[in-house]
Amino acid sequence: MEKPFFPHIFTKMYLCRILPAFALAFISNYVAARDQLRPGFDKAEYTELFQMHVLLYDSTKTDTTRPKIVVPRPAHYQSVYQSPIVGLDNKWGLWKKNDRVAAINVRGTTLNPTGWLENFYAAMVPARGELQLSSTFTFSYHLADHPKAAVHIGWLVGTAFLARDIVPKVDSMYQAGTREFLIMGHSQGGAIAYLLTAHLYALQKEGKLPKDIRFKTYCSAAPKVGNTYFGYEYEHLIDGGWGYNVVNAADWIPEVPFSVQTLDDFNKTNPFKNIDGIIKKQKLIARVAMKHAYKKMRNPSMKAQRNYVKYLGNYASKSVKKVLPEFQPPVYANTSNYVRIGPTITLLPDEAYYRNFPDSEKDIFVHHLTAPYLYLIERYKY
Repeated sequence: MEKPFFPHIFTKMYLCRILPAFALAFISNYVAARDQLRPGFDKAEYTELFQMHVLLYDSTKTDTTRPKIVVPRPAHYQSVYQSPIVGLDNKWGLWKKNDRVAAINVRGTTLNPTGWLENFYAAMVPARGELQLSSTFTFSYHLADHPKAAVHIGWLVGTAFLARDIVPKVDSMYQAGTREFLIMGHSQGGAIAYLLTAHLYALQKEGKLPKDIRFKTYCSAAPKVGNTYFGYEYEHLIDGGWGYNVVNAADWIPEVPFSVQTLDDFNKTNPFKNIDGIIKKQKLIARVAMKHAYKKMRNPSMKAQRNYVKYLGNYASKSVKKVLPEFQPPVYANTSNYVRIGPTITLLPDEAYYRNFPDSEKDIFVHHLTAPYLYLIERYKY
């Protein structure tokens, strides 16, 4: 017996209606997934962030590297905001990729001496506290929980002024539908990107920013911004592929500030805590020799730490107050144990690189600026 004809017609009509809807839903989900941020280092993503970063400068004045290169505009992002210059010559830009994804880009140091003052104001402060920047501006921050975590005071001042402008923009973008933000900075901007990222996560934890915002951070050519204890907590925040530091191995900027490690920089449980008791148990000659050697190793680092606070804290703050008259210098932390922080993408120069960018005694930024980084990232294989 033949099957009724009507069910076949019904099935065809049903499929004709449901298939286009299914296809549309599939395409929409595919596009949404493609436009979302994904964990892991993305060469194209970093390159486009670098392209938009260049536009924060007058490159004819800041990029002295040879050979000169033409940097294309970002292909997938549109500029929606550039901040005025604030704080100690700080500036940032906001870019939008689509309704869901935006990028925060932090400018690095320019030729303005004020920006260099921010770099040299290099004593450390606790990673949790307040900065009195003016009579009307107190910056509260909580970048790490550990009581010994500490960060660079100059870049924290820069972060404070930028965050005051950035956080309201993040909130307004969120209200318009944006849920994901890339954060990028090169050089000084990379240092601030560390602190800004930790600050934004802290605001989420405190309920001052929505918890469903996703951040992904690229610190580029970033100097050392904090000590081991800050580093541990920052790396925990971005664990799983949500933060990277991109470094040209020939660049000296990621090697600064100077690091001074003292016995106070170790964890509470360590073999040096009861060293005096260990020395007392030795025989007289061994005891005298060990005590002498121990003081020779301990005292220089302690003196260097005191000088760090004296010159790069107290003295430098006097120059800062000339720019920010109402700034109240904080109490500095008893540490200057600067370390390199976060998963690092190492751009390793080869002979061909050094033919294009030879070492120079006159141009100390030959390995630091736009041309060498874009040259190396273009050739980077991962």
